[in-house]
Amino acid sequence: MKKFVYPLLALLVLAFTSCGEEKKTGNWLQEYDVEIAIDETFKPILSEAVQQFNMKYIEANMKPYYVTEDSAIHMLLDDSVRCCVATRKLTDVEKKIVKQKVGHVLQSIIATDAIALVVSKDNPDTLITVDELRDIISGKITRWEQLERGQKKGEIKVVFDNSRSSTVRYMTDSLCESKKLGGNLYAQGGNLEAIQAARENKDVIAVVGVDWLRQDSIIKSFYDLDVNVMMVSKKGGQEADYFRPYQYYIATGDYPLVRSLYVITSDPRRQSLVKNFYYYVKGNPGQLIICNGSQLLPYSQVQVRDTRITD
Repeated sequence: MKKFVYPLLALLVLAFTSCGEEKKTGNWLQEYDVEIAIDETFKPILSEAVQQFNMKYIEANMKPYYVTEDSAIHMLLDDSVRCCVATRKLTDVEKKIVKQKVGHVLQSIIATDAIALVVSKDNPDTLITVDELRDIISGKITRWEQLERGQKKGEIKVVFDNSRSSTVRYMTDSLCESKKLGGNLYAQGGNLEAIQAARENKDVIAVVGVDWLRQDSIIKSFYDLDVNVMMVSKKGGQEADYFRPYQYYIATGDYPLVRSLYVITSDPRRQSLVKNFYYYVKGNPGQLIICNGSQLLPYSQVQVRDTRITD
């Protein structure tokens, strides 16, 4: 397989660098420009939402920037864009910064996302608990045979998309309670690259946004993929109950590795295409796109029904 691009821990100590977007001055936003900074973890479904919005508002000059979550937030704070999509809301300090510049901020939850754990088809170990995952990314568990239901031997390598991604932040803040990460952790440069690393090396666990596993418009079965998607349990031992990150198990709360997705705008105008996009993705049109075209769970109410297949 390709050599891992870089160790994750080495990059985590680097200082934040500018994403390269120049701060806008004067009448920076033309009437039909819609500039949005989007966490690249959600490019598969948000690119579809951008396209559908542009079909509705054909006059819109869509300019989506697919960047790390860290960059997306900073672009909003720098007033380089006035709309972003991220897995967290602005902090009180960040809201104060935005309001000092433009006097306005709106933020709404639009979906629930799941973190998928991907391994090679040649890896027999597809069962893992939340505690085991926590121990792996903190360095307490380093080998496959240390897992409760481990079948193979060898060193565990964990591959993320980017050291500054929302996925790494989720693992740090939500899973490890802001404690230092450890073990054999790598950043591969993107979600597809992380999946490819798992595809080529049976010792790798790729940690990615679930929607990057889509084939065509929607996953019919994770079994159709050329990689294995691990099943995750909230508990171990006799109480273990393992689930894959299907939209249904996100809705029922059975799949444990989930987080919220937000759209944020600082556009102070009462009416604009930027504001229209904000309301579009949080309203019925955007919610239908998320529900029907992704593995994310829309924020709007959904119905879960039992079905029976008959001949």
